[in-house]
Amino acid sequence: MTLPTPVFVAGGALCLVAGYLVGAVAGPNTPQRTTATVESFVPKSSMLCLSGESVEDEPGTDDEGLLCGTWSHSAGATVPRKGDRFRFVSMDTSGVKGADPSIKTVIYGTVVE
Repeated sequence: MTLPTPVFVAGGALCLVAGYLVGAVAGPNTPQRTTATVESFVPKSSMLCLSGESVEDEPGTDDEGLLCGTWSHSAGATVPRKGDRFRFVSMDTSGVKGADPSIKTVIYGTVVE
């Protein structure tokens, strides 16, 4: 006994959708996109300071709730200005051999348009 083609195609589509849903629910967690507010940026040294709820638990945040570090970005990235929303990830480099001891945090990210 063979199935009619439309039933076979519908069954295959249902299996694909079910697999996608199982993967989305039970799959690995993806990193959260963290967004903060730019407090200051010094272009000459690429020193960027961010504030907001999302930086409170980040390593390297100071007593005033600011996360400051060297901004690392792709070519042609929009230069951040005070008040811009900024999506980022940060990395504490204090334990990295050869890291500049005065700069312990590297901030990777971009201005949110």
